[in-house]
Amino acid sequence: MNLGLKRDEVRLEPHTIEWQKEFLRVKQGILNSTPIKENRIEHIGSTAIKKMVAKPILDLVVGVDVIENVDKAILQGLKETGFLRLRVQRPNEIILAKFTDETYEEKTHFIHLVEYKKALWKNLIFFRDYLNSNETVRDQYSNLKREFVKESNGGINEYTNYKEQFVREIYKKRI
Repeated sequence: MNLGLKRDEVRLEPHTIEWQKEFLRVKQGILNSTPIKENRIEHIGSTAIKKMVAKPILDLVVGVDVIENVDKAILQGLKETGFLRLRVQRPNEIILAKFTDETYEEKTHFIHLVEYKKALWKNLIFFRDYLNSNETVRDQYSNLKREFVKESNGGINEYTNYKEQFVREIYKKRI
């Protein structure tokens, strides 16, 4: 299993069971290094969706009580497991990443630190579960991702924007 993408690279890989195994390995590291409870660590994103093509980066969502005052023990524990806080500014979310080496050129994992069971947590989990249970929608999403790669030479921001309307439509189904 090769995880990792260079800055602004967009590449899709076929689904592999190795992604789930890697999630379980990383989750155990987080449990060993932080006070986070097991039910607050979930595998999300396309690597968590069966039969889904995905960028070879593992996404996790980690739930905390209040995002504005995350316990320093949590951030320190995540750092000990190899996750570094990124400068990305998003409302109600802290983003951390793991890299292949100290050049910090290639990311392999993301943690989305969000408030547990609040709207963003619920949307991320719902999206994963909805696509896992709906083959037609899963195929539509896979095709959308493949279209971008085939037709575009854009980077990660363009890729995210290209998929945004589809993702928002799925989130609306939760409400």
